[in-house]
Amino acid sequence: MLDTARLYRKSALKPSSFIEGLIAKIRNDSFNAFINIDELGAMRDAEAADKALSAGNDTILTGLPIALKDNICTKGIKTTCASDMLSGFVPTYDAYVVKRLRESGAVIIGKTNLDEFAMGSATTTSNIGPTRNPWDNTRTPGGSSGGSACAVAAGLCAGALGSDTGGSIRQPASFCGITGLKPTYGSVSRFGLVAFASSLDQIGPMAQSARDVAVLYDAIKGHDPKDATSVRREYSPTDLDGLDMKGLRIGVPGEFFAEGLSGDVERAVRFGISMFKEMGATIISLNMPHIRYGVAVYYLIATAEASSNLARYDGVRYGLRARNAKDLEDMYMETRAQGFGAEVKRRIMLGTYALSAGYYDAYYKKASQVRTLISQDFRDALEKCDLIAGPTSPVSAFGLNEMLDDPLSVYLLDIYTIPANLCGIPALSIPCGFSDSGMPIGMQLMSGHFDENRLLGAGMAFQECTKFHLVRP
Repeated sequence: MLDTARLYRKSALKPSSFIEGLIAKIRNDSFNAFINIDELGAMRDAEAADKALSAGNDTILTGLPIALKDNICTKGIKTTCASDMLSGFVPTYDAYVVKRLRESGAVIIGKTNLDEFAMGSATTTSNIGPTRNPWDNTRTPGGSSGGSACAVAAGLCAGALGSDTGGSIRQPASFCGITGLKPTYGSVSRFGLVAFASSLDQIGPMAQSARDVAVLYDAIKGHDPKDATSVRREYSPTDLDGLDMKGLRIGVPGEFFAEGLSGDVERAVRFGISMFKEMGATIISLNMPHIRYGVAVYYLIATAEASSNLARYDGVRYGLRARNAKDLEDMYMETRAQGFGAEVKRRIMLGTYALSAGYYDAYYKKASQVRTLISQDFRDALEKCDLIAGPTSPVSAFGLNEMLDDPLSVYLLDIYTIPANLCGIPALSIPCGFSDSGMPIGMQLMSGHFDENRLLGAGMAFQECTKFHLVRP
């Protein structure tokens, strides 16, 4: 991304010609990364960027093509969440992050594919079909932000935004060999993000390098009065120099290297940790006993919040409305039956059950209490260390058809990413190696609330000493 910006400023490349070429590539790509390309809007903004660069009225993002996950609202451009329920929905406003990107001079090139309503880990539940991994088109790019990750890895955009509820930025970043950040909850406005689980959802940037991710994060972070969960605080620009790792304490939870972690991933992640040690960091062993409950806690809280949030899709206010219904109740039922796919229905039913009379205390309330224990584990750990390191996912990218009939196995793949969402802390996935079959592997770094500068600085330092992020499919 920053390499493209430098070419712009040397007049070696014009935004309009670059973006015109990307649009042609997207039209012919075999990955199914995009749901919608905004050709007219992108070319209009690219030509405006040409003029801004010529006049010296540019920012670091001027003319850079950015893709958006299709659950982020865009004025005048369809936002479908990869669902029949919203197949015709055109928002009348831009999400806060889209407004910020436009103000920074970035060009919104299009909307990327995702698991329906961001519910999935493989980008296979989309109503337009699965996205394919650019490293191997028989494999998943991960999910639910698989379209955004694929678009970055395949060179179809300079950077992208995704959303992360339980790992949906970091896991596809790992599977596609790019860098992805889930920011601190409340540091990036959720205004204009179609809600899945409101206490967990977070918009974040995806790009080839930690430095590129930092530039995007700076553009979208900040307080937004339209989002009640947006934190009012001063945000300083991220330092784009790599962090000095000497004396930095990196904690490694033993629970992250337990049964279920593939040998390929363990070798790559342990190599990454050893690199930090060579760079001067101190490695500390951690015990975080409540992490093992994270998946169970997440799939109670997230499904309960999804059940509540998705109740608005009833055929009355917006979205799909079933035709030929006999009465109002029939219209509700038929609309939801026709509009939602199997995975969304499964999660709504799980969440409705967990919130129902007689089960609320046993399930949702208990999960909320254990969430507090997991958060306490992280508070205790981050008193002993500055960062926490481990795998992003227990496996590298798997086949598109491997787990279609086994949702529980897919849910378990989120075991390492879910805790950061439950605690609201920032987490970064960076490439750290390759599997025996040549697929990328990501290492996850986590830090304390609003400590993105240190987190991204560590990522930059790692990428200054390694070349994994420079390898293309």
